[in-house]
Amino acid sequence: MIQHPNDIPQAKRLVVKVGSSSITGEAADQLTGLVGALSAAHSRGQEIIVVSSGAIASGMPLITYSDRSLDLATQQAAAAVGQNILMRRYQELFDRSDITSGQVLLTVGDVENEPHRSNARRTIERMVGLRVIPIVNENDTVATQEIRFGDNDRLAAQVAELVGADALVLLSDVDAIYTAPPSSEGAQPIERVASDDDLSWVTLGAAVVNTVGTGGAVTKVSAARLATAAGIPTLVTGTWLVDQALQGQGPGTWFEAAVH
Repeated sequence: MIQHPNDIPQAKRLVVKVGSSSITGEAADQLTGLVGALSAAHSRGQEIIVVSSGAIASGMPLITYSDRSLDLATQQAAAAVGQNILMRRYQELFDRSDITSGQVLLTVGDVENEPHRSNARRTIERMVGLRVIPIVNENDTVATQEIRFGDNDRLAAQVAELVGADALVLLSDVDAIYTAPPSSEGAQPIERVASDDDLSWVTLGAAVVNTVGTGGAVTKVSAARLATAAGIPTLVTGTWLVDQALQGQGPGTWFEAAVH
């Protein structure tokens, strides 16, 4: 079992999640470093599964829309346009290392209900066996507010459990989970969270919900709890630190897996 972030290079199977705000817009250049780190880990023999947001944010600049831009239908249309753009960007970068990636779009029903759950697992397993890197995202073109994951942190935790990952890495706009919002006076990074630590002493603030992404410390802690309850240790760290993280170095918050 992976017991420390230094052990991440020894993990056979890793799920790595990245959010929209980390790879689109002004942060679009970070995708190059992310894919470089994933390619290096893949070349070392690790099985890499990516959970990536960014479809809606990639599609929105290319469609014409009114001031009612946040309605569900417009977001779904933007996702349809953006998925193609996002996957093209990923594959162009993976081409530099002669790695093939493939898209996997999931809904809540695909992960939580049989036989869709078995089908999703079988597809991802076969892709990994063929040395293809699955890039998983929520199927925003058909998901509704009532039947959706809500954020890709949760999706990443569920995918990690689905495929039996050895560890989960949640990439963020900050380098760790802090005792209070990082901009607050006195906020300190948390290095390690035991499986029985309820974090009631931590002020996490609210989740971020906007046209670019849905997430924040709240969703990452919740996802980490979901994964660790399934026996999967989780690291929360900065997107720009992903190469260090996959080599077992650098800062971050480590959530210990529950012992079953």
